[in-house]
This record gives sequence, structure tokens and C-alpha cells, in this order.
Amino acid sequence: MTERLYYDNAYLTAFDAVVLEVRPNGGLFDVLLDRSAFYPTSGGQPYDTGLLGGAAVTDVNVEDGLVWHTVSAPLTVGERVHGSIDWARRFDHMQQHAGDHMIAGALHRLMGGVTIGLHISDDVSTIDVAMPGGITRLSGEELRRIEQDVNEHIQRDVPIRCWFPEADELAGLPLRKAPTVSEHVRIVAIGDDEMVACGGTHPATAGQIGLVKILSATPARGKMRVAFVAGQRAMEDYRRCHDAAHGASALLSTTPEGLPGSVTALQERLRTAEYELNRLRQEMLLGRIPALLEAAEALPGGIRLVSGFVEADAAALKELVSRLIAGPGVIALMGAKVGSAAVYVFGRSADVEADMGKLLRESAQPLGGKGGGRPDFAQGGGCVEVLEVAVERMKGM
Repeated sequence: MTERLYYDNAYLTAFDAVVLEVRPNGGLFDVLLDRSAFYPTSGGQPYDTGLLGGAAVTDVNVEDGLVWHTVSAPLTVGERVHGSIDWARRFDHMQQHAGDHMIAGALHRLMGGVTIGLHISDDVSTIDVAMPGGITRLSGEELRRIEQDVNEHIQRDVPIRCWFPEADELAGLPLRKAPTVSEHVRIVAIGDDEMVACGGTHPATAGQIGLVKILSATPARGKMRVAFVAGQRAMEDYRRCHDAAHGASALLSTTPEGLPGSVTALQERLRTAEYELNRLRQEMLLGRIPALLEAAEALPGGIRLVSGFVEADAAALKELVSRLIAGPGVIALMGAKVGSAAVYVFGRSADVEADMGKLLRESAQPLGGKGGGRPDFAQGGGCVEVLEVAVERMKGM
């Protein structure tokens, strides 16, 4: 088995080791060492990166207790090589992992939640929690309670201890949950009220986490998924929110605290303006009815065919067609363009013999559109060519 140096010292950033085996891996190479400070992907914590014998380490994995390092260039079996860890990445993962433990511990102590998984991504970390009663969400007040508990422990700078206890000691430890392995069980304890089996890297004290910010708690596969950031990530999240809040408040001539009220007032003014704009647009659209009827194409039997595109939403388009066919002898085939496509409303007067639902369906479907409805009134959508096809069909009936 590879001697894992990070177990004894998570702050070790450089080491020397002997190359035991090298195997090709596509255009890269997998290297086995007798000892290593590189953390391999496990327990939801990503692998370390850095340099090994001058080659870039791009991945680290464990196979049967052996730590394999994927590197950018081949190394020589038997040679002694120098390894160096990307400390910024390592310490970020240490902060996230310790933050995970503290959130999980608080959820267990205060609410009885049992954490079943951790994932540390490049931006946000998440833990999946089985809550009593199948709860999958927490209120804002409950999240603040958990967050407050965690950050109070951080501010007290409680110690973080990692060790391999003997079997007798392990049996008597107040673990948050039972270990998933039976041998070489490593324990991580944060202060006096968080203790669990874990093989990850962690800071020496909680104070080095700096800050934990819970971002959300949402349902995920029947459990509750808690998203959070810790350490420098939490600081960057605060900076982004601070800059956004102050920028928005300056635009609205208010303070960050006054933003909710200002935005609510702005939304109400916008709704009023949109309502008035839509009312005026509909008035203008309906005001075109005499001109549309005047320009209608004459069909046999004294029927007037009104067709074309107008600027309108679906509701206004329906109202327009309804008004056009209110009188006798009218067929209205109207559309409104939406980007490269269009929505359609077809209608006919009560005294006209024609099936609008069938006309729209048979005109739209061959062109990839859809539509249908009653014989006197139909709606649908598709490409802009649908209207031309429908008009020609109508003329041929």
C-alpha cells in the first residue's frame, strides 16, 4: 500500500518518493510511488494537483490501497522524484471538507439529520441529508440557525483532530454515524460535539475555515441537498453579493437595505405600464378591423377572406379574429410572428361553411407545425409559411 503522507500532515506541500511502477494512460502516464502527499479522489473530496518529477499531476486515484498519479510525462521506475502540491487547491478543499463536517454535525445535533453524501465542485459544495420525517426543505430561519451554530464554532477556533484509534478506543467514541469501513478507521473530531470517520484533509483548527455560508437547502432524490461555500469561496460570494447590492441600490437611488422595497415598487410600476401598453396596442389593433375588412379578398358566395400577420400576443390575436368574424360572411386567417415562427388563429362567421380546425391542422402539420380546434375557431403554431398554405387551401375549397 502507498504510504499516505497527508494523513499525518495535511499541510505537507513537498515530498520525495521512489517510483515503483509506470503505465501508459492514453497520452498520459499513471505513476505509482512508495509514498505520496497527493490526496486521491475519495469521500466526495477531489484530488490534489501539482508537480511530480517535473510532470504535471492531472488526476489521482486509489486502486486496492495503491495511490496512482496521472502525470503529463513518463517517469523512470526506481528513480527518486520530488513532488509538490498545489497548496491553494488543497487548502480550499480542506476548508470545504471541514465546513461539510460542521454543517452535518449541526444538522444532526439540532435537527436529527443524517448526512449521506458530500460533493465538492469547483464553485459550490453540497451535502445530501436524510432528515426526520422525510423533510426535504428548511425555512430561512432554520437555515440561519444552522449557519449561526457553525460560524460560532468557527469563531471559537475549536481544534480539529484527525487520528487512527485502536479498536477499543474506537468502540467507545461518540461518532455521529457508524464508519463505512471496518479497518484502518480514521476519525475526525471538531471541538467536542462533532466526530465522524473520514479520510479527508482538514485544517488544524476550525478558525482556519474562516466562514461558512449556506446557499440553499432543496429536495434531491428524496433527500435534502444543502449547498454551501466555505473559506475563501464564502468571502468571494460575499464580495459578489456586496458589489451587486451596492450597484443595484445606486441605480435605484436607495440603500442595500431599501432594495426589496424599491424593487417591489418598480415591479408594480412596470406591471401598470405593461398593462397600459397592451391596452393601447389592442385598441390600435382592433382599430384596424375596418381597413382589414375593406382589403379582404373576395371569395365565391360573397365570402370575404381576411388574412395576414399582425403584431399581437395570443390573447389579442384571438380577440381580433373574434371581432372580424362577428359579422356575416367572413373568414379570418390571422397570424403573429414569434421569431422565425408564428402563432395562428383561424375563424369563420356563423353563416360560412368551412372547417377551420381541419384547415389549420392540414396546413401546419406537413410543415412541422401543429394546431386544431372547432370548425368555427382554431389555434396553432408553426413556421411562417403555414399561412400561405392555408390561404391557398381556402381558395381551393
